[in-house]
Amino acid sequence: MVLRIANCSGFYGDRLSAAREMVEGGPIDVLTGDWLAELTMLILAGNRLKGRPGYAPTFLRQLEEVLGTCLDRGIKIVTNAGGLDPAGCARAVHELAGRLGLSPSVSHVTGDDLTGRPLDLVNADTGERLEATPLTANAYLGGRPIAAALSAGADVVVTGRVTDAALVTGPGIWRYGWGPDDLDPLAGSVVAGHVIECGCQATGGNYAFFQDVPDLAHCGFPLAELRADGSSVITKHPGTGGLVSVGTVTAQLVYELGGPRYLGPDVTARFDTITLSDDGPDRVLISGVRGEPPPGTLKVAVNYLGGYRNTMTLVLTGLDLPAKARVAEEALWARIPRESFDEVDVTLTDSGLLRITVMSADERTAGRAFSSAVVETGLASYPGFYGLTPPGNASAYGVYWPVLVPASEVRARVFVDGEELPFTPPETPATPEPADLAETPATSVASVAQADPATPAVSLAPTVSAAAGAHAASPAAEPAGEAETVRIPLGRVAGARSGDKGGNANLGVWADTHERYAWLAGHLTVERLKELLPGLAPYRIDRHPLPNVNALNFVVHGLLGRGVAASPRMDPQAKALGEELRACPADVPVTLV
Repeated sequence: MVLRIANCSGFYGDRLSAAREMVEGGPIDVLTGDWLAELTMLILAGNRLKGRPGYAPTFLRQLEEVLGTCLDRGIKIVTNAGGLDPAGCARAVHELAGRLGLSPSVSHVTGDDLTGRPLDLVNADTGERLEATPLTANAYLGGRPIAAALSAGADVVVTGRVTDAALVTGPGIWRYGWGPDDLDPLAGSVVAGHVIECGCQATGGNYAFFQDVPDLAHCGFPLAELRADGSSVITKHPGTGGLVSVGTVTAQLVYELGGPRYLGPDVTARFDTITLSDDGPDRVLISGVRGEPPPGTLKVAVNYLGGYRNTMTLVLTGLDLPAKARVAEEALWARIPRESFDEVDVTLTDSGLLRITVMSADERTAGRAFSSAVVETGLASYPGFYGLTPPGNASAYGVYWPVLVPASEVRARVFVDGEELPFTPPETPATPEPADLAETPATSVASVAQADPATPAVSLAPTVSAAAGAHAASPAAEPAGEAETVRIPLGRVAGARSGDKGGNANLGVWADTHERYAWLAGHLTVERLKELLPGLAPYRIDRHPLPNVNALNFVVHGLLGRGVAASPRMDPQAKALGEELRACPADVPVTLV
């Protein structure tokens, strides 16, 4: 027997028809959906300030189409769409069910909201201390409260901030009765949850080798067939578009990853023990995952209001683009001094876009005072002047700030149909602090103990840090001798996927054979990465080899500044970083092409 756990949402705004597709497309036992990216909590906070719900209302639109069928078939529904108001979302589910003439048992999980509580506001990534007042503060809970709700008979479980993988680990604990010492099964469920949490990214979406993916326009969502030992098969419903292969699963495994030790409130999953194997068409078996005790801390996602921002984009064409950019800047700063702003970012892209972003605590300074000044230069600037953005007001922006709290200070609460359940999670011994972890600049002990699986701590596995000037620590060296090479884009022999986690970016690169990986691991050092992508040169980069899945993972510290909502980059979530790398030329041995 397996527990078939289907995903129907990878973010707030994902395909609304996905829940119906997963319920009607084939047999499933649990329907899950992930709505809560770091940015989503900030969006929901803004909605709440405007009198709107603090949860994701799109969940209710999906639920309306499938609730009756799920109740008829015994399909459990588990979601983190409760956001900042799980109780309000649960009430809305009851109201929806009443209109449909249905009577589900609805549970909600709270305890993650630490807003207003005294917290040690030291940034877990940078060591800085926050002086501002948090707008939101939510701890990442694990799967045990979800399991308790399901064990109490809940048909629908609504949570606030839990780890993404908890949506799979919770049902696994419920079905198989895993205790805190069942570390390997728990770790396997975390890996399965990590793979399916982002919806179609596991079934061919955003895949480096997208030409290999059939009918991507109708890509099916993923499901995990979770087994009692924690192994799982990742697949999708028959007849849907997309692809499930070792490649697509590997791509998702290295997404938003840090080191091989992937920390969470239920278990530390060892990503350097994962084995992937084909299990038939559109089926990939994940096995061999080892687990270790979780850390003694939980990560808390803090958001605060950072001020106001505005961006104007000008287009430069023809000759002398850098000189034209200088003329545009000089004309602008002559009308409103650059020193008027708290922060300024000016970026000239290779395609000739000049993006000027300003930030200020004063709304008017960053608003019309800035954007109108740009427009005023229109007839007294560089030849060919035109812009892509009309003059507009500034918008408020938030800053994401990760901190840590002792796990013992966070108490999850479970309610079923409005009545609180007695819930005391079993005690789990915490992982001791590693004594042999060499710290690098801007890395504190706090950064070792992060508790969100989406942002694992610094690893004990072989790591290359630019700050340490390391060049080796790779599991394979360059092939000996002067092998014949051909100069081609790196992406012809390697895939990549990149993403964000707070102010850091992750860049996962993998190969499809051991031979290609051996070359890649020897070739793509931190120094080589900075040569290929010069924009990364100022940043500290950690390199984590994952030879078991033929992959390397790079963590670029600080590339995204204060996180997606505050980043001035055109690509504030570093989604395109991997494809930029794949376009870079490399001298590849002919035998590998």
